[in-house]
Amino acid sequence: AGRAAEEPPPPEPPAEQKPPPLPPAQEEFSFLPLVHDIIKCMDKDSQDVHQVLNELKNKFQEMRKLISSMPGIGVSPEQQQQQLQNLREQVRTKNELLQKYKSLCMFEIPKE
Repeated sequence: AGRAAEEPPPPEPPAEQKPPPLPPAQEEFSFLPLVHDIIKCMDKDSQDVHQVLNELKNKFQEMRKLISSMPGIGVSPEQQQQQLQNLREQVRTKNELLQKYKSLCMFEIPKE
């Protein structure tokens, strides 16, 4: 146990092996703080309003990129409903089969 403490820590993994980035936190999706800052700047006749407007514009662009990269974004509502109906049908069929197998008494449940 004493030797393990003396060994140097393992080297950091190379940059290309880093884990994928975590999804953005919930507050990163909120535009309200930026809108509030714009209103405050306008109330004070501040020159910072252009900078805050640019931040809001950039945030809109980031969110558009994020939305367009979401899985399933190209699937129409009708296709989604059809997929949902197919999955529900599969669940119903599997539940029926499970009940059928249970009723055959082929499997004994061990008593504890």
